[in-house]
Amino acid sequence: MKKSTTLYKRHRFPPEIIQYAVWLYHRFSLSHRDIEDLLAERGITVTYESIRLWCIKFGLQYVRRLKKKHQGYGDTFFIDEVFVKIDGKQHYLWRAVDQDGEIVDVFLQRRRDGKAAKRFFKRLLKAHRMEPRKIVTDKLRSYGVAHRELIPDTIHDTSQYANNRAELSHQPTRVRERVMRRFKSMQQAQRFLTVHAAVYNLFNLGRHLVSAKNYRFFRLRAFASWNYAVA
Repeated sequence: MKKSTTLYKRHRFPPEIIQYAVWLYHRFSLSHRDIEDLLAERGITVTYESIRLWCIKFGLQYVRRLKKKHQGYGDTFFIDEVFVKIDGKQHYLWRAVDQDGEIVDVFLQRRRDGKAAKRFFKRLLKAHRMEPRKIVTDKLRSYGVAHRELIPDTIHDTSQYANNRAELSHQPTRVRERVMRRFKSMQQAQRFLTVHAAVYNLFNLGRHLVSAKNYRFFRLRAFASWNYAVA
């Protein structure tokens, strides 16, 4: 309780409202104005600008706590990059997911050359704390450079269609990008994508793959982890 009091000190609204607003924004394809209306329907009058500031201030703090409780990723990384236009300029969003569909990392860069690939691989190794057994990528030569220099003992699969998992993992980001009418800056995009990935990992429970009973159990466990992160 003391930790919660310190974290939300000098905020007019109760922590429960702030936590709920931040969760709504990163869990669903909603704008800050949408959340303002949802809260208003419950008799809570707060501006969309306040909600935006809550997401900026608390989102990354919640992520740090979630990562402390994370059980670790699988031993196979599917890696891909897509272009993202920010302020009229083309950037590249690098993404890695494991064999279970969990997002290992997302990283926005201005290039997709060998240096950019090595920078991303170093982030992955830091997040994973050990070399993956296998990586799956397309045939972009930058991946080969990073593989040879950083993780030469790891299996590198570039066969056709093998990387569909990583390519499909970009879809939720594209949906949010449209809702937000494009990202406004690299800093804003990286901050949002980092929090969105952590929340997605927590609540992406494979509902179509498990029974209703098991899904409800997994959901309760996810909410317990979220409540720990926001306390």
